[in-house]
Parts: sequence; structure tokens; C-alpha cells
Amino acid sequence: MSDFFNSEIVQDELNDINELQKEIYGDAFNFPLLSRESRLKHINRLKNLLEKQKVMYARLSLSEDPQALELKSQIEESVTMLGFPTGTSISVLFDSMSQTIETLESAVDL
Repeated sequence: MSDFFNSEIVQDELNDINELQKEIYGDAFNFPLLSRESRLKHINRLKNLLEKQKVMYARLSLSEDPQALELKSQIEESVTMLGFPTGTSISVLFDSMSQTIETLESAVDL
């Protein structure tokens, strides 16, 4: 494992991201059936996950570790798999995700 991924801080953050993803995916398909409180909790998890992903991406961007740079490159390439044009900045993806979460949050009480 690389120096970047051997870092206790990085490992803790990756574990947090993984746990949040599991919780989110567990509720995602039942979202419309959840109580208002549970939907808001789910949305807060989404916000927390997005923030952690932004921080991890920033760490990857600042690292010179080859494995970190490889992961950063894979993340950037995955933007096109999500329907964005080739070469789209990751910040556009993060902004889009944030907007989607805000829209979801505003629809909770509708």
C-alpha cells in the first residue's frame, strides 16, 4: 500500500465514506416511504458524504503519491460515466450533486 493510503487519517476518512455509502444505499430505494425525520436524516448523510468526498478529492489532488494520483484520475474519468461531457471538471460534478441534494431537501415537505 502507498504512503498516502497508509495514513491513519486517510484510512479513517475512507472508512467513514464507505460506512456512509452503505447507510445511504440501504435507505435509497425506500426514500419515499421513510418518515419526514428519516428522510431529513438521509439527506444529512448525503451532505456529509459529499463533503467527505470533496475533502478526499482535495487530498488526492495535493498528493504526489502515484496510487493517490491514479485514484484521482479514475475519479475524473468516472465523471463521463455519470453523463457529463468528457473533460468536465470534478467541481461541476460536486456542484451538481450538491444541487440535487438541495432539491431533494426542498421536496421533503411537498
